[in-house]
Amino acid sequence: MNTAHTDTNAVAANQAKMFKHGAILGLFCLGFGLLLAVTNDIAEEDIAARAVEDKQNSLSQVLPDGIHDNNPVTDTVTLKNAEGRELTVFLAKKSGKVTGVAYEIFGSGYAGEIKLMMGVDADGKVLGVRALAHKETPGLGDKIEVKKTDWIERFTGLSLGKPAVERWKVKKDGGDFDQFAGATITPRGVVGAVRHGLEFFAENKSKLIKAD
Repeated sequence: MNTAHTDTNAVAANQAKMFKHGAILGLFCLGFGLLLAVTNDIAEEDIAARAVEDKQNSLSQVLPDGIHDNNPVTDTVTLKNAEGRELTVFLAKKSGKVTGVAYEIFGSGYAGEIKLMMGVDADGKVLGVRALAHKETPGLGDKIEVKKTDWIERFTGLSLGKPAVERWKVKKDGGDFDQFAGATITPRGVVGAVRHGLEFFAENKSKLIKAD
C-alpha cells in the first residue's frame, strides 16, 4: 500500500472540502450583505419619507393651504438668525408671489431648549405657532402643545406692533401674555422665541418676500 499517495489524496480531499465550505460561507456573507444593504436603503427611504411627512404636517398648521399653491417643504431658502444659527425658511407662494414663510424658532424652557415652528404672512403677522420638541414638565410646561391647551394659538394674528415690542412678555414680567399656574419659565421662553422670530422676519423681510 502506498502511504504517501494515500496521504496526498487525503490532503487534497480536505483542501477541496475546506474550499467548498469557504465558498458556501462567502456566498452566505455576500447574500447577507446584499440583504442588509437593501434593507438599509428601504429603511433610509422610509425615514426620509416620514421626515417629509412630519414636516408637511407641521407646516400645514402654520401655513394655511389657502395662501399658497406651491409645496413649501421643497421651496426654501437658508438664512442665519441673530445668533448665527442657520434657519431653513419654507416659502408659501401663490401665483409665484411669496404670501407667507415658516421657520423654526427656539426658546429656553425649564428643562432645556424648546423648538417651535412659526408661520408669518407677508405683512409680518403670525399665521400660527406650534411646538415641535421640548422636555417640559408634563401637566405644566407641556401646555404649550396645541393638543393640551389652546394657549399657543393666541399668537395667531399678532405682530411686533400688536402688542408693542415692550409688551412681548408674560404678565408676571409686565407683559401681555398669560403664564401657566406653577410654570412661568416655559411660556416666558415661548413668548421670547416668537418675538425673536418676528424680529428675524422684520430684519430679512426684503430677502424673503422677494425670494424666488
